[in-house]
Amino acid sequence: MLTRRTALLSAVAATTLSAVSARTASAAPHPAGPVRLTLPEPGGPHPVGTVSLRLVDTARADPWITAQPYRELMISIRYPARDVDGRPRAPQMLPGEAAGFVAVNNLDGVPADKVDWAATRTHAHEGAPIDRDGGPYPVVCYSPGTGDPRSLGTTLCDDLASRGYVVVMLDHTYDATAVQFPGGRVEHTVLPAEYAKASPDRKRITALLKKTIDVRVADTRFLLGELPRALPRGLRGMLDLDRLGMFGHSAGGFTALQAMHDDRRIAAGADLDGVVAYVQEDYESGNLSTVAAEGLDRPFLLVGKDGNDLGTVPSWNSLWRHSRGPREGLTLCGAEHATFTDEEAVVPQIARRLGLPRETVVKNIGTIAPARAIPAERACLASFFDRRLRGRKAEGRPGRAPEVRPFTR
Repeated sequence: MLTRRTALLSAVAATTLSAVSARTASAAPHPAGPVRLTLPEPGGPHPVGTVSLRLVDTARADPWITAQPYRELMISIRYPARDVDGRPRAPQMLPGEAAGFVAVNNLDGVPADKVDWAATRTHAHEGAPIDRDGGPYPVVCYSPGTGDPRSLGTTLCDDLASRGYVVVMLDHTYDATAVQFPGGRVEHTVLPAEYAKASPDRKRITALLKKTIDVRVADTRFLLGELPRALPRGLRGMLDLDRLGMFGHSAGGFTALQAMHDDRRIAAGADLDGVVAYVQEDYESGNLSTVAAEGLDRPFLLVGKDGNDLGTVPSWNSLWRHSRGPREGLTLCGAEHATFTDEEAVVPQIARRLGLPRETVVKNIGTIAPARAIPAERACLASFFDRRLRGRKAEGRPGRAPEVRPFTR
């Protein structure tokens, strides 16, 4: 499905947050103060720098707030840095984003209000100078799941940047739980209200799902056109947009492949557990997108949670059969839908601190431990983009790891 499970838009909680591990939570007493979290360090050789930018599309009225005659977006750019001395580590979420994330809590059985989400620091350093000796760098765009902020892809995006990519993380305003703009203004998701208006009419729900993806694809195409002009001086000339890829989680994975279908600037795309049809459950047939019905002629990668493959996800099967370009498919054994976000790293921490039962962790992120899941996910993405954007050989491909099972055709 293009959401994060039916619960994403249903139950009037349309945000997505997912990723937990199979470690047994301790029975430790609840901490006196809010839980503070850490994210895993990137695995590549480069330190990581970051800048955030506001982009405004004056040619398009906002599709969610129709009285607004323009569409505005926030992006974060991650890149290989020359040095990071004296540069602060960027927060995962700004205060307004953290508050919005808590307000629309989609963590199953996890009290998000017990966590200080604004305190988490990434491993990307604000305003660090880019390493110009290694550039220009291939570019990979990232789109999060429906309702998710771009910050929930930090673990994977920072890792790609540390391996020599410029990674552009895109927030879809009024879709993400909350987007904070310069000056502190915060815009919140409208999807719970939109879903409530559409329910229980299946045709209206299908139309809402299609609109959600259409808006995201339009955001992506605007970003690709605007990016060269919007870059700060220090990054100019360092992005090789002739080597452009995109990936995403859930609806973000759908967005990546649909944008690739619609826009030939995208040379390769990866979809992390996102169906490519306008349905609420992965196993549903029908309501195919054009990318699923017509296929792709350029390389793409599908990575599914445990049980998601060509035999269980009809839209993936259609995409695979109709595609003419190179295609790769992998299942991450023991994974749940949210395993492919930062929740894989943070839910076990929350569970240990709050004494949550192991079942809560498994319900959110499956039975695969972060120490196995995160390296496998990173290896899948790095291997794919290294081969498809850099032309490197397929040495050490993650399909040989025991947690990763290639699709059978």
